[in-house]
Amino acid sequence: MDKRKVLGAVLLSVAASVWGGMFVVVKSIVTEIPPVELVWLRYLSGVIVLLIICLASRIKWHWDRHNLFLIFLIGLIGSTISIVTQETGTWLSSAQLGSVITAATPTFMVLFSWWLLKKRPSHGDLIGLVLSGIGVLVIVGVQFKGKHILTGTLLLVIAALTWALMSVIIQMVDQKYDVLQITFLAAVVAVICLTPWVLIKDQSVIMAIHFTQPHVFLSILYLGAISTSLGFAFWNKGLQLMDSNTAGLFFLFQPIVGTLLGWLFLGEAISWGFVVGTALIFLSIWVSIKWPQTVAVGHERLE
Repeated sequence: MDKRKVLGAVLLSVAASVWGGMFVVVKSIVTEIPPVELVWLRYLSGVIVLLIICLASRIKWHWDRHNLFLIFLIGLIGSTISIVTQETGTWLSSAQLGSVITAATPTFMVLFSWWLLKKRPSHGDLIGLVLSGIGVLVIVGVQFKGKHILTGTLLLVIAALTWALMSVIIQMVDQKYDVLQITFLAAVVAVICLTPWVLIKDQSVIMAIHFTQPHVFLSILYLGAISTSLGFAFWNKGLQLMDSNTAGLFFLFQPIVGTLLGWLFLGEAISWGFVVGTALIFLSIWVSIKWPQTVAVGHERLE
């Protein structure tokens, strides 16, 4: 098996697992720090960590109008819109539902890849998507209960849609751009976009946060240093190495980890369907990797 593909699979799996844990952290802290402010603090701390990593790694910085515009879109669509809707949706629903619904990302990635990258889905892609979709539905089960659950669910769907679009745009950026530069600049865009809301609209929210409390400090540290800096860097690099519209299927590790941690730390119940759904998700990943890829580029076909 191609070593690049194996490394890409490992990086994507680790990133998705880290984000599974992120939903539990968000759910536990979002009652004290509202979603927009939480995302702002997450990226503010993430930018600092990413800058240190970039400087320590001595990456080669590149600057050109076309690719910087793509990176701006990555920051606006993925780092800002997707994460704000994701954390708001998790706040209104549950960590388990948040991690599972956003696992619909691979479906949207295949569609966006078809549209933007001209990568036509193979039979393996389609079979994998069907299996993963059934798996996600089995895991979700009958959970659409609660006062704000519908709003939360719609926001999580938007989060999945925008994250998928962002993931495809990343593959459009020239590979001479270091993944750390892409991740860092996208995080900077998110901070710039959210700062007016946080510091101009309502400064009292930030002033009221008890940063010295261990659970507050550690939550922001996890969301910024681990989930944002390492998670995004691993995910973006994994996308470059996989170079396939099936790379998004590794996002499905997120609901598995999110559901298990939600059960362990938040007391969220795990239904019998979780085991069956998890098995289907792993099967979908296996099918998508093993099935021969057929990609249409213009009028040519690559087997």
